[in-house]
Amino acid sequence: MSWGLLLPMGAIFARYLKTFRAADPAWFYLHVTCQLIGYGVGVSGWATGMKLGKESRGVTYTDHRNIGIAVFALGTLQVLALFLRPKKEHKFRVYWNTYHHSVGYAVIVLGVVNIFKGMSILGVEQRWRTAYIAAVCVLLVAAAALEAVTWGVVLRRRKADGKTFSSAPNGHLPHSVSV
Repeated sequence: MSWGLLLPMGAIFARYLKTFRAADPAWFYLHVTCQLIGYGVGVSGWATGMKLGKESRGVTYTDHRNIGIAVFALGTLQVLALFLRPKKEHKFRVYWNTYHHSVGYAVIVLGVVNIFKGMSILGVEQRWRTAYIAAVCVLLVAAAALEAVTWGVVLRRRKADGKTFSSAPNGHLPHSVSV
């Protein structure tokens, strides 16, 4: 639930809903809520894994353990980085955003990979794998549809305003689009 569904949902809220002015600031609160609940549940899963690891002397699942440690460490860095987030206008905000997006997507990808490793270790029934694959596919389809809608809105707005992407101060798409 945490690393494999809530964190991707939070990323989807942030990436796609912030494009629409009507969704501000709701997108931010949805993003933070999904991420914090996902992180909290993930920490409890990590702690459970640590306890099970100590109780299972001689049994080591190195890949699953190492990926889990990496996900936990990167997720913790994400939470701590919120305290260092510069204001939108600050000259270093672009670097913070690059860090935040890169580490966030890495946590999501590693989390999904580790979920499949965990399922293999537990030998779960195929129906559980299929259910998780279906859930991830729903998120991917939603993200793809929202990507298309967002680009369509942004391109229409740019055309109406007579602007090009290179005319933006940072060369990126605008964060807000009125619809």
